[in-house]
Amino acid sequence: MLKSCLLKANLKKYRSIQDEGSWKTISPDKKAYRKGDSSKVIAEIRDHLFLIGDLPLKNNSPVYDDALETAVKKFQHRYGLTEDGIIGKSLIEELNYPLKKRIEQLIVNMERCRWLPLALRKDYFVVNIPEYRFHAFENDTLAWSMKVVVGTDLNKTAVFSGMMSNVVFSPYWNVPAGILNKEILPAIRRNSNYLENNHMEWNGKTVRQKPGPWNALGKVKFLFPNSHSIYLHDTPSKSLFSLERRAFSHGCIRVEDPRRLAIYVLRHQPEWTEEKIDEALNAEKEKFVKINQPIPVIITYLTAWVDSEGNLNFRKDIYKRDSRLAKMIIENSKL
Repeated sequence: MLKSCLLKANLKKYRSIQDEGSWKTISPDKKAYRKGDSSKVIAEIRDHLFLIGDLPLKNNSPVYDDALETAVKKFQHRYGLTEDGIIGKSLIEELNYPLKKRIEQLIVNMERCRWLPLALRKDYFVVNIPEYRFHAFENDTLAWSMKVVVGTDLNKTAVFSGMMSNVVFSPYWNVPAGILNKEILPAIRRNSNYLENNHMEWNGKTVRQKPGPWNALGKVKFLFPNSHSIYLHDTPSKSLFSLERRAFSHGCIRVEDPRRLAIYVLRHQPEWTEEKIDEALNAEKEKFVKINQPIPVIITYLTAWVDSEGNLNFRKDIYKRDSRLAKMIIENSKL
């Protein structure tokens, strides 16, 4: 993901497709196409997937066959869509996205990649907001990944870098002032038992939620000090991870597999066995643990990148930032 130079070759390919004028808008004649279906639209989709490299061999068959299904699933993977092999509305929308805008997307993300840190320790974490994924790198090589939930458009997750330094098991959730004023206090006025019903309590002039499976932060949080008050944490709302688009938080980042992350960041601390970690996760008593070897964390915003397998990926611009940056790049190029 951090090897940005690979976007340049893809930019050249997309400009070549644009210059050839062979990219046509697809007008579907039904809501979805499955293997075995036959339609002239299938032939058009086949041609598009050949041009961008998902389909290795070109033919004009109108039948949705095995080869096309493999290409469709590859395309779905690269665009973060459900890999079910069904050609539906979302896939058609991506294929119909104007080539001019796709080229702009590549240029914008080439610029973003220039901002990423060049010199990193052997191990580091990356969260790519539009991808809704967390990546663990070892020796600058992807080791494993998991899904995340990021901030909504009104509560955008910030882009920055930090050092993960602490794990907090069975955390309290100290309700931010904004949430307290907009959500909690009105709820208390409507229901005097609201705090008790939600395992909350007053803590001075603020409210906090007690540790436990009901806690908004789940069973663990991971701190990397920053001015944005953003951290990674567990969540009791597991069902959100099954969705394609996962922008639901107030800005912090919810992780799909917090236990695995806890084991991973404490792997160099032999006293923290898996059994001890499981005990701390379920203790319902807050415990801070210092990470002996703090780990760099990069929160980035890439809507186009080349992954560790060499595949070009695109994602939706969930915070509507691409056009603004494109305009800045164009204006600067005229100076």
